[in-house]
Amino acid sequence: MHKILVIEDETSVRQNLLELLTYEDFNVIAAENGRIGVQLAQEEIPDLIICDVMMPELDGHGVLNTLRQQPTTAAIPLIFLTAKSDKTDFRQGMELGADDYLTKPFTRAELLAAISSRLDKKVTINQHSQKRLDDLRSSITMSLPHEMRTPLNGILGFSELLMKEVDTLSRDEIREMAEGIHKSGERLYRLIQNFLLYVELELIATDPERIKQLQSYKTIFPTISLKKTIIEKAKKAGREADLQLNLKTPCCLQICESRLYKIVEELIDNAFKFSESGTIIHIISTLVSNLLTISVTDHGRGMTAAQIAELGAYRQFERQLYEQQGSGLGLIIAKRTAELHGGELTIHSKLGEKTVVQVVLPCS
Repeated sequence: MHKILVIEDETSVRQNLLELLTYEDFNVIAAENGRIGVQLAQEEIPDLIICDVMMPELDGHGVLNTLRQQPTTAAIPLIFLTAKSDKTDFRQGMELGADDYLTKPFTRAELLAAISSRLDKKVTINQHSQKRLDDLRSSITMSLPHEMRTPLNGILGFSELLMKEVDTLSRDEIREMAEGIHKSGERLYRLIQNFLLYVELELIATDPERIKQLQSYKTIFPTISLKKTIIEKAKKAGREADLQLNLKTPCCLQICESRLYKIVEELIDNAFKFSESGTIIHIISTLVSNLLTISVTDHGRGMTAAQIAELGAYRQFERQLYEQQGSGLGLIIAKRTAELHGGELTIHSKLGEKTVVQVVLPCS
């Protein structure tokens, strides 16, 4: 049984709505003003709210604004009731996030149709969200244990050998095992850091205030340290000769330096990972209409249109054919970070030839 909260200051209207909705087998609770309505919404968490616009103490717009700022009530569908037909009033309600608007007087059929439409939409949204959650859970279940197990096996295996054979191993053998432990530890550390970052980005995406704060930072592009970081990563991958770097479009980006570096780092790592040594990695930047585009091109195995469309966290394509390190998080972290800063990430690829990943970020 769906629970509906009615917030209406006119006693006769409130009573009529209670009787009508109770007769239609809804669980109905009521409040005589906006302040009490907000309190009941937070305590009862109804499936839908019907709220008058013009009320004492706290009007409908104030109710909606308050509820949308609370995580537990932000997604509850809300239908406004008003005797006003002014377009400005209608637009204000919709801009605040109202789901529907009924002008008094309305018929029983109009009210029930609006309720049915909003509840059906909520069910659809919940099903979609649940499917995304199930897909993510499945991907994590399949991918994360493997990605953790691999470096852990290296750490445990080398450390066990060191403990058992310490008296017979040469200095070079000990150094080689220590390097193996360190390399595995770095890989595991990065996996955990990326996992935590991805969770943080998904949480930020649900909070408008945190998104606004995220976009308040400024970074001058390109910095000398960014170029040095790119060159150092190429050296570490043994691909310095393959790198063609052309970042010559100065601007002020609406992103903090660490977030920008993370985007670039993940794109470069993917380019090195999925292309052969000796093939060119081209990194360029262009500035058009206060939008900076950073393009990373590799001449590796490429991706199909279907694979690009299915891009998501913890997804690795054709793992049975290609064994590579990584959980598949890097690209989606770069994409999500760009989106949260008002930008976007796009991929253009030709299977077996090349892949071009472009990140567009706004400049101030």
